[in-house]
Amino acid sequence: MSISQRCKVSLLALSMALLAACGGGGGASTSGTASSGGAVQPANPAQDPNAPALTGNIATDGFTWFNYRRKQAGLPQLTRNSLIDQAAQSHSDYQNKNNTVTHTETPGSPGFTGADLLTRLSAAGYVFNLAAARADGEVIAGAHDSSGFSLAESLITAIYHRFVIFEPAFKEGGSGAAVSSAGYTYFTTDYAANNGFGSGLGQGNFITYPFSNQTQVQTSFSSDLEAPDPVPNQDVVGYPISVHTGVASRLTVQAFSLRPRGGANMNVLLLVHASDAETPQSAAAIIPLTVLGANTTYDVSFSGLIDGVAVARDWSFTTQ
Repeated sequence: MSISQRCKVSLLALSMALLAACGGGGGASTSGTASSGGAVQPANPAQDPNAPALTGNIATDGFTWFNYRRKQAGLPQLTRNSLIDQAAQSHSDYQNKNNTVTHTETPGSPGFTGADLLTRLSAAGYVFNLAAARADGEVIAGAHDSSGFSLAESLITAIYHRFVIFEPAFKEGGSGAAVSSAGYTYFTTDYAANNGFGSGLGQGNFITYPFSNQTQVQTSFSSDLEAPDPVPNQDVVGYPISVHTGVASRLTVQAFSLRPRGGANMNVLLLVHASDAETPQSAAAIIPLTVLGANTTYDVSFSGLIDGVAVARDWSFTTQ
């Protein structure tokens, strides 16, 4: 599988983008593509008794799974928009016809509908009010995998993509998928907030992922499958842990740690906007530099500032 993301600032296949807020009541855009390999093994949805029923439609199952995870984490649900579906489907078809995983399209190539996400949304009839706050984003997965759930879960695992998927400002979205004759799937999900941001989390609030008391959390992540690579000097690492507030907010980390229950703090890589341009100013993450233990409870401690106001939280999760 391969992974990538884009922001207003679009990056190419196997790359991801961050949310970038524009000044003066402008907008923000994000997008990414992802794929998963042997080191990334998403949990089976059958292990979760509350998981949504799978329909067998890749686009629908992927979109539904994103919404399910957003709800579990405490984020607003997204309304599915048929015009955004059309843009996402057209881009999946373009990638299939051109045998590529990318956020950009080349004029004259088979299936071309627009060079970038905004143009493709416009071509589908979804037009932004540029005078109001807006946000748009895209994540793409390419893999020999026909499960919308699995593709969506892999994108959530990929930390730069997670920043897009769990953006509280988004109001609606749409998904599309195309499968090549060789069985390779191109899964695209586009996000938008038009005429202002969504209800979000409220000032000073934030969510975490994994969420408190989450179970069946993956133990590892292959960072080489995401570009830019969040851990450039190492491939297989532990599952990323993240904190998210709204796109218009600034998150400052003072302390962020992870330890197995009863054990010592683990060695982690901290991702914050000040030192990592791919991380938005509204989020942060730590990536354990060793694979997590199976069937183990981990304790997380976070403290920092949201727009200068002190916040803190301790929580735990358990691995598969």
